[in-house]
Amino acid sequence: MTDAAQPIARTRGRSRAFGAFEWLLAMRYLRSRRREGIVSVIAIISFLGIMLGVATLIIVMSVMNGFRTELLSRILGLNGHLYVQGIGVNITDYDALAESVVAVPGVTAAIPLVDGQVMVQSARNAGGALVRGMREADLKSMPIIADNIVMGTLDGLEEGGVAVGSRLAENLGLLVGDNITLLSPRGAITPFGTAPKVGAFPIRAIFEIGMSEYDASFVFMPLDEARAFFRTNEGVSSLEIRVANPDRVNDFVGPIATAAGPCCAVTTWQQRNESFFSALQVERNVMFLILTLILIVASLNIISGLVMLVKDKGRDIAVLRTMGATRGAVMRAFFISGASIGVAGTIAGFLLGLVFCLNIENLRQFLSRLSGTELFSPEIYFLSRMPAEVDASEVTAVVLMALFLSFAATLYPAWRAASLDPVEALRYE
Repeated sequence: MTDAAQPIARTRGRSRAFGAFEWLLAMRYLRSRRREGIVSVIAIISFLGIMLGVATLIIVMSVMNGFRTELLSRILGLNGHLYVQGIGVNITDYDALAESVVAVPGVTAAIPLVDGQVMVQSARNAGGALVRGMREADLKSMPIIADNIVMGTLDGLEEGGVAVGSRLAENLGLLVGDNITLLSPRGAITPFGTAPKVGAFPIRAIFEIGMSEYDASFVFMPLDEARAFFRTNEGVSSLEIRVANPDRVNDFVGPIATAAGPCCAVTTWQQRNESFFSALQVERNVMFLILTLILIVASLNIISGLVMLVKDKGRDIAVLRTMGATRGAVMRAFFISGASIGVAGTIAGFLLGLVFCLNIENLRQFLSRLSGTELFSPEIYFLSRMPAEVDASEVTAVVLMALFLSFAATLYPAWRAASLDPVEALRYE
């Protein structure tokens, strides 16, 4: 018996799948030779397609997760989880109401607020802003503000002054110690109509939380000054409620509404930002479906490459069959050929995607310097840096999907190779 026939003979009477003969045959077919070089080119294209498809899916989904997490942490860090507002009137007995609400299990804080839209002005520029009046102790209890003071201090804020966002201060050309002019439409009522309320306040602190929309529009002032400026008398606009688990705010609506009484309405952060986060979710799902097409196209390349390989190797398959190779052995050999491309491409794409996600901000800065353009404008994307959060379950789903498509793509060409009739293949040889 010849050496070439020995591996085939050893497959007889042996039921173990994917034996040495199948691997040997599959690897020989994957090697490039001049005659079937086009098949190897298609295999390389398929490998690159699967690698890029897996890497792109991991990168895009991780960036979308990072966007949602970063935006959510900043929105919930600066805003409350629930709000209690008076129906048509301001809340006057807010201290007693806050004590009742904090008594609800799971509620960690109830902060009285006075807020309103204003025009801000300096000698250099003017624009719009949102003023939020809070007690100094309550403002210091917010880590997203207290831990991100870039200039000045919050100490002594109750004595007079405001804290402004870094982008707002930059746009107005102001520093700590300068005066900022605020203009509110809630002024005194005169015979000629409502006169706007104008006030100048010294800047005591400048904060930067990393979300451009907030850094460019928020102004914090003492609660008493805000009540006087917006003419709310002894009342406040709302109570900002914080709970232990923001994802389950709907469970707190009923108990808080009962504690607040029938004269107040309760809203959640999910209701206030419903359209924003719904748009993010829709965009994430659509991007996933679109990028999955890359994997499907790469899988089709595997099919075309294997079909061409089967056609080119028809005579070899017939000879192997006459020497004793079973249909199953031939099918497994071609299955290994296609699956190897898919597995190698998936692993390479997985590693490439992780490397990109772990260094996404450095890569963004490098490409920005290389191209001389701003690839991630904070004014457009709200965040000052590009986030990426790798989710293990999503990465696992992407890898399993890529492997499934790769394995499924090999079934038809492998079945076609196994179904080849040796007599017909050798008839004209």
